[in-house]
Amino acid sequence: MTTTTTSRTAGGPSDEAPAALHSPVIDWFRTHARDLPWRRQEAGPWGVMVSEFMLQQTPVSRVLPVYEQWLARWPRPADLAAEPPGEAVRAWGRLGYPRRALRLHAAASAIAERHGGDVPQDHAKLLALPGVGEYTAAAVASFAYGQRHPVLDTNVRRVFGRAVTGVQYPPTATTAAERRLARELLPDDDPTAAAWAAATMELGALVCTARTPDCHRCPIATQCAWRLAGSPAHTGPPRRGQTYAGTDRQVRGKLLAVLREAVTPVEQAALDVVWDEPVQRARALDGLVSDGLVEPLTNGTYRLPLT
Repeated sequence: MTTTTTSRTAGGPSDEAPAALHSPVIDWFRTHARDLPWRRQEAGPWGVMVSEFMLQQTPVSRVLPVYEQWLARWPRPADLAAEPPGEAVRAWGRLGYPRRALRLHAAASAIAERHGGDVPQDHAKLLALPGVGEYTAAAVASFAYGQRHPVLDTNVRRVFGRAVTGVQYPPTATTAAERRLARELLPDDDPTAAAWAAATMELGALVCTARTPDCHRCPIATQCAWRLAGSPAHTGPPRRGQTYAGTDRQVRGKLLAVLREAVTPVEQAALDVVWDEPVQRARALDGLVSDGLVEPLTNGTYRLPLT
């Protein structure tokens, strides 16, 4: 089992400060955690990995049905690896950001080839899998294997930013200072650190939300630096919500929807009817081909990738 060694750094929280946060947050989690399928013992490491890929930029409510169908069809990495990558794209449905499906297929293939079909426990080996980055490797090692790693998603970063740093929102991209703070806040033993990772993520998802934090339900409200400072408003660049309507993302989704439903290669004419503007439609289709999500055939038809 791999663990993370952490030392206190100048300017970080004292030894006492993290300890005062750990117990109330973890106790809150034990009482209020949602019963999600990837948290159940039967999910196993593969179920945890699948959930982490699907939950990136996608709410739990949309992930749940696709996750359960996915695990019923591909209960082990080798089951997914045995199918063409296009089948992963097809099963991904409307979760969005379908390149995640290709990355998950590539990770499953590597697990089958390099690790005997079992999701590796070692953090470095997880990080070496295709499509697995810093966050996913830490999350799988922590949630599946109970290891001690800083797990920083948007929810956790927001909790740490408010509770410790005193800011309403974290920076747009994860910073070195945030990584250092996450290491400083890690409990010293593996089981407690793994519980802390899950608990802070749930706290950010259910209570310390982006738009309407429910501070009265927060187990660490009396210690929250942002609340104690009077909940100062965000002073950085304006936060803009993501748009979808009329974007290339929308066009790509419509094109993929046609290809997912087809059992044979699709004629260009069947793709042309999904979007009136030809330049944007062609650009979106070219992007899908470039990303490996769509395979053009020599006869002018298109299909989901077979290799």
